[in-house]
Order: sequence, then structure tokens, then C-alpha cells
Amino acid sequence: MAENKKVYVVGHKNPDTDSICSAIAYADLRQKVTGQVHEAKRAGHVNDETAYVLDRFGVEAPKLLTDVRLQVRDLDIHEMPGLKPNASIRDTWERMRQEQAKTLPIVKDDELVGVVSTGDIAKSYMDAHDNYFLSNARTQYRSIANTVEGKIVTGNGHGYFLRGKVVIGATLPEKLGEYLEEDDLVILGDRYEDHLCAIEENVSCIIVCNNAEVAEDIQEAATKNDCVIIRSPLDTFTIARLINQSIPVKHIMKKDNLITFQTDDFTDQIKEVMVKNRHRAFPVVNKHGKYIGTVSRRNLLGMKKKEVILVDHNERSQAVDNIEAAEILEIIDHHRIGSIETMSPIVFRNQPVGCTATIMHQMYVERNLEVSPAIAGLLCAAIISDTLMFRSPTCTHRDKMAAGALALVAGINIEEFAKEMFTAGSNLKGKTTEGIFYQDFKRFTTEQVNFGVGQISSMNQDELLSLKKRLIPFMKKECGKNGITMVFIMLTNILEETSEIICYGDGSGRLVEDAFN
Repeated sequence: MAENKKVYVVGHKNPDTDSICSAIAYADLRQKVTGQVHEAKRAGHVNDETAYVLDRFGVEAPKLLTDVRLQVRDLDIHEMPGLKPNASIRDTWERMRQEQAKTLPIVKDDELVGVVSTGDIAKSYMDAHDNYFLSNARTQYRSIANTVEGKIVTGNGHGYFLRGKVVIGATLPEKLGEYLEEDDLVILGDRYEDHLCAIEENVSCIIVCNNAEVAEDIQEAATKNDCVIIRSPLDTFTIARLINQSIPVKHIMKKDNLITFQTDDFTDQIKEVMVKNRHRAFPVVNKHGKYIGTVSRRNLLGMKKKEVILVDHNERSQAVDNIEAAEILEIIDHHRIGSIETMSPIVFRNQPVGCTATIMHQMYVERNLEVSPAIAGLLCAAIISDTLMFRSPTCTHRDKMAAGALALVAGINIEEFAKEMFTAGSNLKGKTTEGIFYQDFKRFTTEQVNFGVGQISSMNQDELLSLKKRLIPFMKKECGKNGITMVFIMLTNILEETSEIICYGDGSGRLVEDAFN
């Protein structure tokens, strides 16, 4: 049941349209090429522009992945079926033998209600000193019959032994009545007089040993008295030895302070719990509290790291948390070579184009793979977004050629679609300053400095001017967080094809002046 056989394809934090659409496309491409399951993930919130694009082409947004440490769901969870609380101790023991398990989960309506171990069963035997043990446990007559391998001759097998003690009728008939009380359960042989005495004392259950015959008048009287008669092929000693195994497991299970793991718990956290609590197996539940299976310390041996492919970035500061805990298989990017290190050589494709989606299109062509209209639409949208419809200085001839080819497959008009997409993405009304600031914000690290760069695009210049007043004080507050000493925000007017840079931090203004004169 482990999920770490998948390869996750994921972009950067605060993902833009290229980051998410390229992840979806590359997961599709790699699965076609290798046959292995590849799943696109996102490392942050889907912005309005990307949401419009996904909805436009009928593609579901990738699920969120914020941390790539191994989780319980990545382990080989043992899908051991849970026992019901009314299962007998004997049935529980049989299941333990079949599963070669020392611990079993007890489940009701898919929810974990308790855990029972071989130690709990042994303890129940050692503690069973009083002969009211069966009635105190509210044992079902059908369970008693199954445990002693018997058949119910009269009475309601679905009923419960609720009052009275267990008595073995080993004395003379004239003395038996002195030991019996109403509602008792009595184990008898084949003597008619003993059967009659038990009926007269109004016991609730009679177990007859060695398949002894029960007279018809005794059966009729038992039916009239609501007395259950069980006929067993076993001898008296064996029945007496086995009968305590008929009590329901819920009577001996542990139900308080259970140690359980959730599927999204991280394995480095559960290791500590396993060391402190030397159980053979630990129950696993999902986020809804439903029982799934069990894991043991053995599951932690030889664990494989999560396998990931990074797209649209190669910066450690922009990657999902704990990226060093995963095995990076590939990086596909169009940015500068950044700070991510790998343990072994990997496929690293980095090209000077305006968008990762352009590289994705090239890879489909190189492998002679068909691009579906939906994937083509996503990749075309990503190129339009990253190059601001070919107006960005980073845009290349390859970007334009790829977008044109993809638009034909997707059945869209680039100019009309771009206007709709930018309109959807540039609606900043009702958003918090923090939400706007971080919607396309990336952190970069050099040997000298850590800095952040963001871009906000709008088709309304007045909106950008108003936003500038809100952003400047927010930038001052954010500068210094996570070691960032300089912040740069580009306010881009899509219609006028202009950008204004606002910045904060020691030396930031001078850097902008040196870069752009």
C-alpha cells in the first residue's frame, strides 16, 4: 500500500501558471515514456490566473505537497482486517495465529475502538478467578456455542448471558439444586435428573457434554422458560477449559490512550514513539479517523526516499520543505543555475527560453508523443503567462513557435485567450496585501545575500498605483524574515508593457540603478 512508488513532479513555492502547468504536463509525459506512476503536485496556493487556466481546459489542480519527508502513507502498511468488538477471544486467537500477529486492532464501523495483544489474552486467563466472568462480560450464547463446538438445541442464540455464574454439575442430583440459582449457566452430562433440576431452578443456559441426548419434555420446558440448551461433543473438562474463550474481545481489549499513527505523520516522528513503546504493531488511521492497517518497526528498515522531479526552478529556497530528504531524479528549468545539490548525477535540463512549458513542448516533439488538447492548452497558457504574451525580454523565438503549435492543438486564439487569462489573473480586488505580495514571490540565495523577488501584473494602472501604497510598508515589515535582506517587487502593466520596480533593504536601490541605469 506504500505510495512512495510514485514519482512526484512539483514546481516552486508560490507557484505561477508555468510551475503548475509544466508539472502536470511532465507527469503526463514521463508516465507515457516509463509506464511508472508520476503525479503532479503543487507547492503552494493556486493563483487566480492558474485557476482560470485549469478550469478553462477542464484539468483538476494538483494536490498540495509542502514537505517531502517520508510519511506513514509511504510505508508498506499491512492491511490487516480489524476484528469486531463482539468477536470471541477464541476467534481473536485464531486470527492472531493466521496473521502471525501479536497485536490485533478492534474496529467498529471502520473506526478503531481498541487493541488486543497476546498478553491481554494471557492476562484474561490468569485473572479469571470468579465464576461470574462470562456474565460480567455479557457473553452471547451463540459465541459460547461456537467456542465449545456445540449446537443450540433450544433458545435464542443471539441473546446474552447477563446474570448468574458458571457451574459444573458434578454432584448428585439431590445436591445440585443447592448450588444452582436462577439465571446460572450449568455444564451437565447425560443424566435426565440433572437436566430436570436445572430447568426447575430456572437457569438461563444448559451445556450438555459428549453430545448427550436431551429429552423432548426437557426441551419443551426449556423453551417455555427461555432457557438456552447447547449440545457439545466435548467432555466436561474441555468445555470448562474453553468456555472463558467465548467472552467478547471488547471486554479485555485496551481502549484508552491508544498509540496510533495517521497516514500523514512523518516517519522521523513515529520512530521516537516506536522506540519508547515496544509494541509489535501500531494501528494506522487516515485523516478521517478510519482504520487502514498496521505498521511495525520492521517497516522502517530499508525505507526508500520519496522520488521527485523539480520543474521551473532549481533553488533550494523555492523548493518544497525538506527537499534534502527526497531523492531528486530530474530538474527541468529555464532559470539561472541555483543552489540545489544532489547526491548523484541526475538529468538536468536547463535552457535559455522564456518558459519551462516551451521545454516541455520540445520534449513531447523529441519523443514523438501526442499532446492532448488539454495539455496543449495548459502549456500554451504557461508560455503566454511567463512571456507576457511574447512581450517579456526573456521571450525567445522558440517560445513563440511552441505557443503557436500548442494553440493549434488546443483550439484557441492566442490574443483572445491571453486577454481572458490576464483579466482573470489581474483581479486584485478583495485580496489581502500579504496574499498579493506572495502570489508570485521567489527567494534567492547567493554567497553574499539572501533576497526576494516578486511580480504583480495588472491591466489597470490605477490599481497598480493604489497597490504600491499598500506594498511599500508591507515590504519593510517582511524584509528581514527568513534571512532576506533585500526585497524587489515588479509592478507590471500588461497593456502598456511597462514595469515599475519598488525595493527595500540596504543597497537595494543602488543595485536597481546599476542594473537598469
